[in-house]
Amino acid sequence: MLAVFEKTVAKCPEELQSPHSAEPVCALKDGFLASHFDSVHPNSVTVNLGSSGIFVYSLAKQNPLLPRLFAVVDDIFCLFQGHIENLAFLKQQYGLGKATNEAIIVIEAYRSLRDRGPYPADKVVRDFQGKFAFILFDGSNKTVFVAADEEGSVPFFWGSDGEGHLVLSDDSEIAKKGCVKSHAPFPKGCYFTSSGGLTSYEHPRNELKAVPRVDSSGELCGATFKVDAEAKKDRTGMPRVGSSQNWSGHL
Repeated sequence: MLAVFEKTVAKCPEELQSPHSAEPVCALKDGFLASHFDSVHPNSVTVNLGSSGIFVYSLAKQNPLLPRLFAVVDDIFCLFQGHIENLAFLKQQYGLGKATNEAIIVIEAYRSLRDRGPYPADKVVRDFQGKFAFILFDGSNKTVFVAADEEGSVPFFWGSDGEGHLVLSDDSEIAKKGCVKSHAPFPKGCYFTSSGGLTSYEHPRNELKAVPRVDSSGELCGATFKVDAEAKKDRTGMPRVGSSQNWSGHL
């Protein structure tokens, strides 16, 4: 799977951007990275998100233990890979039918947060028990929501292309093609949103610190992110349930 988002929709962390990236690439220009993805994964599907970016995925050659799913509900798009073990519990919690799959669950969980749900984002993601990585885009308010499980069970990478656009993929070679030296594995047990940046859902009150990443050739290549046990985030107030404020800015 692949997603590329325009930098005004999802700002890539500066620490991922390597100054040593030669020949910077624009992943969105002339459909460059989507075309490359299709050459590697023939018969892939491209979903054009207009000026916001693209989704590209293939249902061929899947790992049966980590299946790939795509869903759209009310202009909310979700690419999901893996499985959620407590799916039956979450269906009941969100009042969904038996045919509901993991991608739909993620969309409904996101909608509950966006529409002034009673739980913080870290609690909602922590409720997903299983092996997973997902990419969600809300077309109504141009919001990106991304997460991976705490074990890093699904190969998942992110980075910045030469224009500062955010690139996400389960294929390291695709990420490297689009980002050159400015990519790294997506941090385990973390989620990323357009408004809130990167957060550990296991330790949501702690800051994350970037650690420069060195590739197999000994060159700097993006960064990994670790929980800083000593640094706490400033507490920010959350609007109460039923307030007139939209919670999407607090995800």
